[in-house]
Amino acid sequence: MDTEELLQKVRKIEIKTKGLSNNIFAGEYHSAFKGRGMAFSEVREYQYGDDVRDIDWNVTARFGKPFVKVFEEERELTVMLLVDVSGSLDFGTQVQTKRQLLTEVAATLAFSAIQNNDKIGVIFFSDKVEKFIPPKKGRKHILFIIRELLSFQPESNKTNVGQAVEFMTNAIKKRCTVFLLSDFFDAQDYTNQLTVANRRHDVVALQIYDRRMVELPDVGIVKMLDAETGKDTFVDTSSSAVRRAHHEWWVQHQQWLKNAFTKSNIDNISIRTDEDYVKGLMNLFRRRA
Repeated sequence: MDTEELLQKVRKIEIKTKGLSNNIFAGEYHSAFKGRGMAFSEVREYQYGDDVRDIDWNVTARFGKPFVKVFEEERELTVMLLVDVSGSLDFGTQVQTKRQLLTEVAATLAFSAIQNNDKIGVIFFSDKVEKFIPPKKGRKHILFIIRELLSFQPESNKTNVGQAVEFMTNAIKKRCTVFLLSDFFDAQDYTNQLTVANRRHDVVALQIYDRRMVELPDVGIVKMLDAETGKDTFVDTSSSAVRRAHHEWWVQHQQWLKNAFTKSNIDNISIRTDEDYVKGLMNLFRRRA
């Protein structure tokens, strides 16, 4: 992808996702991910009904009459996008690949965050942390993130969700909102890392998948490439037993994933490549609000 083509794609995504963030998601995002903590605002004289636990004893002693500390809800958040860049994201049989959908969803979340005056950072991961972009504010920073989402080339095609989550937990000290975007095809158990991360931060999982991961079409013998291992496999899709086994594998995978999210108390949604992701995000925001 040359520079001109990349800039055109960045602009196209900016126009679409920024519009969604401004017109549709702004209020929903704010309600769903508003600041959880309380920040000190000012000191004022004690009034009837104030909580005595809020009395500022130093100021009270200085002026000889009671003063209380006033707190207000922190609205500014730090948002981290954990973006899977492994080889399996290049798969897509319908409208777009999983990677293309993931990029657009991530961009929409980024613009939603900036509309809320939040800082936003990104961690690209495969079976290792490929790149860490520290959280910042501003349109320039958002456009840099989108350029990276569109053009980043990972060193590895494999996946290790747990390692990425653990890195984020250790790297970001202040409590933040974490959007974990992946297809979650990882042979390792990362439930413990999710549980630890969600105790310190607010983790939300967004699964991106293609309908052919759910069921195979009957199109005869097909040569399939495993994007993460590079191995070719011939699959006889005309066999009902093969199609049934594939579907059962998917059901088992989704059940394991559901159990992992439930155990770690993580909100989650699944978005298919040929479906409108707006509805899924709105449902997620409203459920949390």
